[in-house]
Amino acid sequence: MTAQNNIDFNRIADAINMIKTNFTNQPSLEEIAKQINVSPSHFQKMFTEWVGVSPKKFIQYITISHAKKMLGNVVQDETPSLFETAIETGLSGTGRLHDLFINIEGMTPGEFKNGAENLTINYSFTSSIFGDIIVASTQKGICHIAFIEEEKNSFKNLQASFPKANFIHSTENTHHQIKNIFAGNWTDINKIKLHLKGTPFQLKVWEALLKIPMGRLETYGNIANNINSPKAARAVGSAIGDNPIAFLIPCHRIIQATGLFGQYMWGAKRKTAMIGWEAVRVEGIGD
Repeated sequence: MTAQNNIDFNRIADAINMIKTNFTNQPSLEEIAKQINVSPSHFQKMFTEWVGVSPKKFIQYITISHAKKMLGNVVQDETPSLFETAIETGLSGTGRLHDLFINIEGMTPGEFKNGAENLTINYSFTSSIFGDIIVASTQKGICHIAFIEEEKNSFKNLQASFPKANFIHSTENTHHQIKNIFAGNWTDINKIKLHLKGTPFQLKVWEALLKIPMGRLETYGNIANNINSPKAARAVGSAIGDNPIAFLIPCHRIIQATGLFGQYMWGAKRKTAMIGWEAVRVEGIGD
């Protein structure tokens, strides 16, 4: 990510955070632009290019009422929206249910126990619309994606997850595919495989996350019910917090039952940006 792109993303994230915090007051374009130190006209252009709709339209996507709708808490006698109809028919607007094409393979007990001994892991750094990322993969598939602030520390975190692996700094074709997916191009999504280090319970939770359609939200309790462990919401939360694959395993689609978005391991601002960005694309509404 270029320095300017990084600055722009941080400005967008700050603007989204302001909108999220003050949506009940319907902040004006001028107020938001002043908050991030740009002119109203520049902010309008920058925000619309990044999100796809104007700041005014975006506000409706991050209100609690809309979040509850995305959770499925709609009044039964209301006419279904186009979004709801798309979900019921297995579609997802302009986005499609791309997650279901992603296959998970767990590491063997030996690989899990021995810290990925004898595994070769290729890793690289690249940019996405949500910030810089590190991508790592074995011969079997992607094993790690994380948003990063600094390359050296992010590599140390990767090493800590696979202490006995052999690491090679190498940009593979799969890593280019990941960059395209972050940009909204899912042409090659069915080619993406995940090779994950996790307990059987964690793998079950991560598979459940993959079944959440883009533009839809779930709660910890819903995920616990979906994996037939209704009393394990706390354990589900821990597994979600250990998710090793940012964005592709969409833990950002898990929110509180109240409709509040809650925290996110890679930053609450980034989570809000992802939810709004996906909602805009699924509903396909301009302004």
